[in-house]
Amino acid sequence: MRKLVLTPPFERAYRQFVQRDANLQERVENTLERMEQDVFAEHLNTHKLSGELLGLRACSCGYDCRIVFSIETDKETGKEVILLLNIGKHDEVY
Repeated sequence: MRKLVLTPPFERAYRQFVQRDANLQERVENTLERMEQDVFAEHLNTHKLSGELLGLRACSCGYDCRIVFSIETDKETGKEVILLLNIGKHDEVY
């Protein structure tokens, strides 16, 4: 199990994203829990990104919601963590 690390840009984007629709917050929180359990679970549709976002990954959080992240190694513990970078609609994050 990898730990989630929320970056300040992710936290800001998350607040703005869920302000649009309060129902999104529960869906996003459920997705984050699933990511922590298994970021490569089939229903998350985790995939590598290309172009300007090369080296990053994204997963689905519903029809038009994406979470952009990277998998990094924590320098202190040596364990892998999921660094959450951005969240939003498909066209906003890509």
